[in-house]
Amino acid sequence: MTSDSTLLVTGASGHLGRQVIEALLAAGAGKVIGTTRDPAKLADLAAKGAEIRHADFDEPGTLANAFVGADRMLLISTDALGTDGRRLAQHRAAIQAAVAAGVNHIVYLSAPAPYPTPEPSLIGDHYWTEQAIAASGVDFTFLRDHLYTDLLVYSLPHAIETGTLYTATGTGGRSYVTREDCARTAAAALAKATGKSALDVTGPAPLTQDEVAALASEISGRPVKHVAVPAEGLRQGLTAAGLPAGLVEGLVAFDVAAAEGFHAITTTVVKDWTGQEPQSVRDFLLENRAALAPKG
Repeated sequence: MTSDSTLLVTGASGHLGRQVIEALLAAGAGKVIGTTRDPAKLADLAAKGAEIRHADFDEPGTLANAFVGADRMLLISTDALGTDGRRLAQHRAAIQAAVAAGVNHIVYLSAPAPYPTPEPSLIGDHYWTEQAIAASGVDFTFLRDHLYTDLLVYSLPHAIETGTLYTATGTGGRSYVTREDCARTAAAALAKATGKSALDVTGPAPLTQDEVAALASEISGRPVKHVAVPAEGLRQGLTAAGLPAGLVEGLVAFDVAAAEGFHAITTTVVKDWTGQEPQSVRDFLLENRAALAPKG
C-alpha cells in the first residue's frame, strides 16, 4: 500500500477514522495526517508516526491549515445528523478547503443508493456531498458503505431480551459489512484509487431480517422473531425511545430502502481492494457473542 502521496483522514478520532489510520500505518503507506477536533485523543497514533492536526468542521477557518500539504483526502461524513443542513454545510466547506489546499483526490464515505430529499436528511446529505465533490474538478472515489454489521451489537441485545426484532425492511435483504472491512477498503482506496468512481462496499451476501433473527436465536440460545412493521410504526417506536429526529428519519429511510431492494447489492469491492473476503454476519456475531447478551 506504499504511497508517495501525503494522505489525510478527517474524523480521525472516530471508530472508522482511527481504524483507517492504523491500517495505513501498518501498511507503511507513507506520510499520514489525521484531523480531529481534539488532537489529544490521538496521541497514541501520533506516537506511531501519524501527524495529528486540529480541524473543526463547525469552524471552516481551521480547515485550511489542517489540509495544507495533503495530496489525497478521505472525507468521513460527520456526526451532525440533524435536519438543519449543518452536516452538508460542513462537508461543502471541507471540499472547498481541500481543493484550495491542492488535494487532487477525495475519497468520500457515502451510503448505498444516495438520493436527494426535499429537506436535509442523512441520505440527502450523502447525495449532495457526492455532487459537490464531482463538481469540484478533482478525482474522487465514492465508497458507498452498506450498513455496518457492528450496529447489530446495539440492536440485537434488546431483540434477544424481548424475543422480537422490529424493522420496516419487510423481506428485503441487507449486505451487512463490518466497519473493519470498510476501514481497510477505505485505506486502500485512499492510497491507490485513481480516476472517478463510485463503489458499493458490501459484505459477502444479503440477509433478510428473518435471517438475522434466526442467527440471533442460534447464537443466543433464545427465540427471536422478526416482526415487519410499517415505516410510520418504526418512526413512532424510535421516537418514543428518545432517539434524535435526524437519526430517526435516517434509520427509517434506511429500512425503507432495504425493503425496496437497494441494500441487497453484493459486490467484490472489499476483496478487490484488500485481498481478503469480507467477514460474514454469522462469523462477526459469533466473535461478539458476549456483546449480544441482553442488557437488562
